[in-house]
Amino acid sequence: MGSEEPIIVFKSKVTTYVMACWILAAFGGLMFGYDIGISGGVSGMDDFLIKFFPRVHERKMHANENNYCKYDDQLLQLFTSSLYLAALIASFFASRACTVLGRRLTILMASTFFILGACFSAAASVLWMLILGRILFGIGVGFGNEAVPLFLTEVAPAQHRGAVNILFQLFVTIGIFIANLINYGTSTIHPHGWRISLGMAAVPAALLLVGSLIITETPSSLVERGHEDKGKSALKRIRGVDDVDAEFRQIVVACEQARQVKKPFQKLFKRSGIPPLTVAICIQIFQQLTGINAIMFYAPVLFQTLGFKSDASLLSSVITGLVNVGSTFVSIYAVDKIGRRKLLLEACVQMIISQMAIGTILLTHLKDQGSLDKVLAAVVVCLVCTYVMGFAWSWGPMGWLIPSEIFPVETRTAGFAFAVSSNMLFTFIIAQAFLSMMCHMRAFIFYFFSAWILVMGIFVVFLVPETKGVPIDMVEERVWKQHPVWKKFFDDDNKTKSHQMT
Repeated sequence: MGSEEPIIVFKSKVTTYVMACWILAAFGGLMFGYDIGISGGVSGMDDFLIKFFPRVHERKMHANENNYCKYDDQLLQLFTSSLYLAALIASFFASRACTVLGRRLTILMASTFFILGACFSAAASVLWMLILGRILFGIGVGFGNEAVPLFLTEVAPAQHRGAVNILFQLFVTIGIFIANLINYGTSTIHPHGWRISLGMAAVPAALLLVGSLIITETPSSLVERGHEDKGKSALKRIRGVDDVDAEFRQIVVACEQARQVKKPFQKLFKRSGIPPLTVAICIQIFQQLTGINAIMFYAPVLFQTLGFKSDASLLSSVITGLVNVGSTFVSIYAVDKIGRRKLLLEACVQMIISQMAIGTILLTHLKDQGSLDKVLAAVVVCLVCTYVMGFAWSWGPMGWLIPSEIFPVETRTAGFAFAVSSNMLFTFIIAQAFLSMMCHMRAFIFYFFSAWILVMGIFVVFLVPETKGVPIDMVEERVWKQHPVWKKFFDDDNKTKSHQMT
């Protein structure tokens, strides 16, 4: 679906400086991934539970405790999920910061909040300090997840935009993997291993802080804020060529249209704003309804439920983390060659089969007490890996790529803020509910997520356009106005727009 017109390729070279910009900004993903990975491991550590959640520890120690319910505790779930509530609210402030201050300064603010969060978390002696640390982490995540994907999308040439944006998700997966390794190491350091795990979150944030001082501001952001000369020199710098006039003219036209929109949030809810807003929000919600964060947050806890000992369960999470990283490279290679839609649809089939198989094995073989035999437990780990593989080359990276590239410049930061906040809201809901859902739904939780994956596949078939190779400021003309379902939302302004473009 989408435009059949030839791809316009503006002149560009991949220079050392622009690659450095991509990688340094992508450390925002490392920060986010580290936090996802660290939370589940820490919440399974005995020293941590004894200090902050003694009731959960007591329940965990009883061998005959219900397998599915031993970690069901609202306060323990709040430890993980409070971050996402803070990130949800912060993403709207981050949208404003991106527009007024630019992407680069917003990234700097994200890393500062995250470092503060790491300090409070590592030093926590009472529960309120721990929760305050999580909230500061959340503000950092809200600012980082708003600014970094936008930055990567805006600095990348159209023909490499998918691969460059996916660096964010690649670094998320590397962050999760590193966190699993660190948890594996600190779980044997008593009684303060958990402090090391939480405190080390400052490392990726410090790298991002340094990166934010080195990278350039995006040309779109500079022109939008009235700095056209700086915008042109930034474009020359990130393209590695002097002849950038054609691309710069396109950015200027898009930004002039953007300046006429004084209230971007209102424009989003006009008829022509509905298609990108609907797709961006649904893609982010669906990313969470795959069940991925439930599996990643609680992989150590999930594997303990299956009967793995604590160390073995952390090691199993390290394996899934490695699969996550490796599979994201598939996406970087494939996204600008075969497109966004094909990756999403292939993964839907793969994830449904894996989740249904996990659910069936647990339903027939894992009772409320006892554990799976070793062969079946190994099969479940392999199925989790197959599931993670599918997610990592599709819904993981596309959840950030597609919403960052489908809005016109005038509503880009506002629209992406809705996408980020939707992601954080559903991450919060699933993080808060997953352990309770596992307790009440037992193995049926995997069927629950499978049903949502089926819905997602149908959504992609009919409603998600292909944006492969389309310059970011031409997406409305070349994609939305050609789409069989969404083009009717642009009928009113088709003629007006064509006059403005000539």
